[in-house]
Amino acid sequence: AFQKVEGKMFSPLAYTLGFALLGALIFTLTLVPQLSSMLLKRNVRERHNPFLAWINRVSVSIFDRCHAHKKTTIGIASLVAAVGLWCFTLLGTEFLPQLNEGSIYIRATLPQSISLDESVKLANRMRRELASYPEVRQVLSQTGRPNDGTDATGFYNIEFHVDIYPEKDWESKLTKLQLIDKMQEDLSVYPGIDFNFSQPITDNVEEAASGVKGSIAVKVFGKDLYESEKLAVQIDKILNTVQGIEDLGVIRNIGQPELRIELNERQLARYGVAKEDVQSIIEMAIGGKSASLLYEDERKFNIMVRYSEEFRQNEEEIGKILVPAMDGTMVPIKELADITTITGPLLIFRDNHARFCAVKFSVRGRDMGTAVAEAQKKVNASVHLPAGYSLKWTGDFENQQRASKRLAQVVPISIAIIFIILFILFSNARDAGLVLLNVPFAAVGGIAALLITGFNFSISAGIGFIALFGICIQNGVIMISDIKANLKLGSSLQEATKEGVRSRIRPVIMTAAMAAIGLLPAAMSHGIGSESQRPLAIVIIGGLIGATFFALFIFPLIVEVVYERMLYDKNGKLLQRRI
Repeated sequence: AFQKVEGKMFSPLAYTLGFALLGALIFTLTLVPQLSSMLLKRNVRERHNPFLAWINRVSVSIFDRCHAHKKTTIGIASLVAAVGLWCFTLLGTEFLPQLNEGSIYIRATLPQSISLDESVKLANRMRRELASYPEVRQVLSQTGRPNDGTDATGFYNIEFHVDIYPEKDWESKLTKLQLIDKMQEDLSVYPGIDFNFSQPITDNVEEAASGVKGSIAVKVFGKDLYESEKLAVQIDKILNTVQGIEDLGVIRNIGQPELRIELNERQLARYGVAKEDVQSIIEMAIGGKSASLLYEDERKFNIMVRYSEEFRQNEEEIGKILVPAMDGTMVPIKELADITTITGPLLIFRDNHARFCAVKFSVRGRDMGTAVAEAQKKVNASVHLPAGYSLKWTGDFENQQRASKRLAQVVPISIAIIFIILFILFSNARDAGLVLLNVPFAAVGGIAALLITGFNFSISAGIGFIALFGICIQNGVIMISDIKANLKLGSSLQEATKEGVRSRIRPVIMTAAMAAIGLLPAAMSHGIGSESQRPLAIVIIGGLIGATFFALFIFPLIVEVVYERMLYDKNGKLLQRRI
């Protein structure tokens, strides 16, 4: 059900898991019974296993103590569940964990009017400084737009690909974030330059998501580019006060010096000069005009006519250029037009055909959700938008909001479908509801695992919770089915509950242990690209610990209490046997 980036990343996981479960189901219902009938023909008996015997003995002992203080145990468990679910509010939020690609990608945005020579000079100087770090293997720089011309940018844009050695080989014992902070501090000596620190793949994904060269962006939409940039500068100053916001900079539209010649209609009429003649003279004198062609074999070249540089080097000289009037007199352009030098638009950015100016930033040392929430609160309180202007927060934050919204839709639908399946299985809503009680207790374990390991809640962790709910519901089905089977055999409710726990200790623990052991490599991995899978694995492992404890020691007590009220009256007399 996911879209865009999250859909590309996690839909293969969903398809793989879905088809794997389908294959396991078919295998279990077809080949396993056939192999059992062929291989288990002799008198098969279970051998004594000291380890399993110890687990059974400890588990039964714990359950007996919980059963002896049934109400207290259920009360404490309910309190733990409530506190655990509340702890979810303590988790930070982000779209996806920051991947470690083993390199750093630095983008320097210089003043837009800078020349190519000066830009190359600065690029060479910065490259040498970055390469001087002992943690850096090599540095590749690129000035201006890429070779294929797909990125509309100018000489003011410099990009550095910083290839670094593996962190385990660093003698300085710095972390990658500490190295970035050190680089940022050393590069801050260059005034008027905005730096953005990212990674090669991440940079491309972020630019595709936000539409600008940054992880997160605030887009100011409006028709007047000057007013939009003024608002963007105001927002930039506000964001600079928010803890955790780094790589702050305004993506400017204005920045190209230009000569503006505005013809005066009254003066043209006064001197009897045609507008077309003035425009033609301006085009030829300043820009150049083709007068003829030069042929060299099969090639041809335009022969351009243009004034010498000394006659067009500034406003004063341009104003002296003469234009013929209808009576044959020559009139200088300064008498016919207002000649000024202004700073005009260099690039005009659009989103859905609407002009915008953007403020780009990244979040480091803090979770994205709380940082952006604080930033939005401050911006909304201080920035008053004129009529016709609007703000839009895009990039990773927009992705996170979209994916979280989809999760909020998908999870209730999934739980509702599970309830329907359980209702069909048990033929009543009571047992289906009891089984679903495993969900909040499993969630508490996952939340605790995220808090202990220091991970934020991301889309990866959300998928881990969904997978966790399926496993814990399976344990609930196993337990309640066994208790009901014992009741149908004539056991009392307490005997049926205790026997259900004794007989189901191994299946419940095996289910949890196999899933946890299978995910341990993902949870403990620190290789390149492992960050996206670690929250998923940690949530499932932590949740399985809580879900297993609940399924063995708390859930049977809740089932017993519910069934007790249904099967017996206040005096303890049996009302019905059928369940």
